[in-house]
Amino acid sequence: AEKIVDDLRKALVGKSVKRREIEKIVKETLENSLKEIMNIDAIDIVEKVKTKKPYVIIFVGFNGVGKTMSIAKLGNMLKANGLSVVFAAADTWRAAALEQLEVHGKNLGIKVIKQDYGSDPAAVIFDAVKHAKAKDIDVVLADTAGRSHANVNLSEELKKICRVNTPDMKILVVDVLTGNDTVDQAKMFNDSVGVDALILTKADVYDKGGALLSATHTIQKPIIFLGIGQDYGDMEPYDPKTIIKRLLE
Repeated sequence: AEKIVDDLRKALVGKSVKRREIEKIVKETLENSLKEIMNIDAIDIVEKVKTKKPYVIIFVGFNGVGKTMSIAKLGNMLKANGLSVVFAAADTWRAAALEQLEVHGKNLGIKVIKQDYGSDPAAVIFDAVKHAKAKDIDVVLADTAGRSHANVNLSEELKKICRVNTPDMKILVVDVLTGNDTVDQAKMFNDSVGVDALILTKADVYDKGGALLSATHTIQKPIIFLGIGQDYGDMEPYDPKTIIKRLLE
């Protein structure tokens, strides 16, 4: 927001501008500012995972943002592109988390590596990577327990997960309905373990895109896809032009 205000100030303050031209100048300045803000290199996730075998991706985020469904969607997409996938059920805290991922695995024909509730999540992911190496599987997608600002223990656990398993990518899943809190979440996870990319969920409900703009600009990391529904194929590629158009409507 500060950048946009500064750009508008430079375009208008101290300039001799006719009233009928103001709207045009404001719109053009906004569009150019948004293009600069969203000028972050995109990630071709399908090509990216082909660079290493197995390619290990860990999903992080707050409770209830849609991490597990996002894992299922990405797993489905990778399979559709001819890649083999295994899920790691490393959310060993939340009730029914293991069963939820198992349902997705069964529906998609993707094996789920799990242990009992209360098990060490770092060990679950370690086992999944070991399984992937033994079975020549391309990608490991790992679920983790939802973190919050106040939960120091779970945050330390997440650091341990990353330290033990050295993932190739850490994806932060954010619910766009949380509004400005997406910025705080992005900062927290990026400062804690480092974030490589974002997935934004519920983009079909909140379609303006301001929250996702703030989150990606704050940590300067790309968005892999937008979640737009509850089916496995309900994902929309990140397209800055579409987001800018929504914001300016």
